[in-house]
Amino acid sequence: MRLQNRRVQIIIIGALILLIALITCSTLYWKSGTNQAAAPILPHPEVPIATEAPSTAQPTPTETKPPAYPTENVDVVLIGSELEGLYLARAAADEGLTVKILDPHLAFGGQVLQGQMLFLDETRDDQGHLLVQGRATELFDGFRNGKIRKLSEFTSYMNKLGKDIPIESGITINKVEEQETPDHMHKIASLVYQTQKKETKRISATYWVENSDYAALISQLNAKRLPGLEKFYGQKDIEYMSAGMMMKFKNVDWKKFNATFNAYKPEEKSKLFGGGYVNESYAIGLSGMTKAYHPSNDRVFLRGLNAVNQRDGEVLINALLVYTVDPAKPESVQEAVDLGNKETGLILNHFRKTLPGWEKAELGEEPKYPYIREYNHYEMDYTLKPSDLLSGAMFWDNVSIGGYPLDLQGTSANKWGIEMGRPDKYGMPLRSFLLKNYENVIAAGKNVGSSAIAYGSTRIQPNTSMAAESIGVILGQLHGKHKLREITPDEMTTLHQYLASRYHIKLTGVTGKNKISGWNEEEIRKLDAGEITYPSYVQKRKPTTK
Repeated sequence: MRLQNRRVQIIIIGALILLIALITCSTLYWKSGTNQAAAPILPHPEVPIATEAPSTAQPTPTETKPPAYPTENVDVVLIGSELEGLYLARAAADEGLTVKILDPHLAFGGQVLQGQMLFLDETRDDQGHLLVQGRATELFDGFRNGKIRKLSEFTSYMNKLGKDIPIESGITINKVEEQETPDHMHKIASLVYQTQKKETKRISATYWVENSDYAALISQLNAKRLPGLEKFYGQKDIEYMSAGMMMKFKNVDWKKFNATFNAYKPEEKSKLFGGGYVNESYAIGLSGMTKAYHPSNDRVFLRGLNAVNQRDGEVLINALLVYTVDPAKPESVQEAVDLGNKETGLILNHFRKTLPGWEKAELGEEPKYPYIREYNHYEMDYTLKPSDLLSGAMFWDNVSIGGYPLDLQGTSANKWGIEMGRPDKYGMPLRSFLLKNYENVIAAGKNVGSSAIAYGSTRIQPNTSMAAESIGVILGQLHGKHKLREITPDEMTTLHQYLASRYHIKLTGVTGKNKISGWNEEEIRKLDAGEITYPSYVQKRKPTTK
């Protein structure tokens, strides 16, 4: 009996040893395989996965990997290929920075090449002195002397600005990847975007430039929209300045047009055409003739002419307005193109009957895109106001010297538009091109930090082109040192000297006439709010007494 009991004890002890061994092996197995697959530790998408020894463990259906997009890094990314921002890209590249253009539009050139907005407005002060500076001088001189008038000539000029700068057209921004800085600013780290061929890519940059005509980048950020013209006109819904459809004609006898018009006496010009003037290059105004035209649709309107002789019987006119266009909606933009091009055919018949030298005129190439004058105004570090412009204000951080009337083009509420005053000249500070609360977002062109009323002047190409070029140069000079917002007045003085000596852009020592000298605070408030229309107000204003 004792032997039997001892035999049982041995069997029990053996069974226990075997059970312990089985449990130990099982534990080692699960630690080396199953548990690791069930709860993987994934690295940050930007950190490469360390090389590991091959494993025979099979991944479970729940295992995922971060998307691996082709990624590149540059110094500056431009969103859009509008003319104004190209000056920034060119200057930054010439200063040694790596630049890339991502264009939401399918083709290069924005309003100039795609909208064929080839009528250029110069900026001059009250004494008639030209305010255009920098690289834009070549373009405006060429336009004035007749060497850059045709689409092919504008194309060559813009291709030169973009030479050797890579561009991807037809992109879509999928995701903006932001960071918060130690000083609680926003910062764009990278963009994930889709190419025209449906490839997904990621790009990172030090600075990002909004250079599109519908704020393709800024509209996706935490940016504040400023009141637009809808507030000025007391409208409920947002409305922008009318878009323009450029009208192109051929077989025009411009020599006859010029000679016949100028052979009339002043009273005859007024009766037949409503005044205006014609010379060997331009036809301006003739608003009596345009008023006699009755549009086929209440969304289109023929205002006074801005016509340019492109040579060889070709004429381009900026005068046809299309109202209530939303630049951010492709269907709205296409509708404007269809309305405008249809109306151009009807306008041709009117011109044939009323303008000498136009009897055999025919339609030229139809633009496939409108001239977008305005979109949302977003808050920058400094918002330019009418009082800044009309007082001739200058700033320690000037990046441009601007000029031009406060020309508010028509809307459905006021089809002819209105002029709110004529500045002499004024400064445009760097702060008006830096998006508020963002460390590394720069505005270019139409995206300038400006109230809707001041925008009537600030929007003009030479103003924002000079600013863009100056900023591009400054970015190159600051590279590897510190941020745009950290520039001190002393450093800006040095940068101004460099811009003047190297790029022929003079931003200091300029004085603008103060046309609101002596106005009190309430008058200035009303001016900035649009409650005062300067041209009419100054005719009846009584000087304030001290």
